[in-house]
Amino acid sequence: MTEPCPYCDGDMSVPGHLLECKAFRDAVEASEARLPWERFDGETFSAARDGARLYAQLQRVWLVMRDAGWHTLRELAGKTGDPEGSVSARLRDLRKQKFGAHDIERRYVERGLWEYRLSR
Repeated sequence: MTEPCPYCDGDMSVPGHLLECKAFRDAVEASEARLPWERFDGETFSAARDGARLYAQLQRVWLVMRDAGWHTLRELAGKTGDPEGSVSARLRDLRKQKFGAHDIERRYVERGLWEYRLSR
């Protein structure tokens, strides 16, 4: 089953499509000027080193999650091309006020596996 990419004619169900999608990269680059890098923080955060990468990850995770369907970290990592740990961190970011205070629900599947859904 294909999932159309909102940025190009590609298929978002192909693992890592967003990493290869030039139209998505162009959209992220165009929006970077509007992003206050101060939103990201932490003791080891460097805006010059990490800002664009974290913002692009955040955009990729949000783009997949906006379908309001349930997704595991592995599925999100496959669709975005980002490591599961990074996807998990971006889900936490999306819950924060400074990143939109999105309601990210979670439900237990089995044996330590969780699914996540963006409900607003």
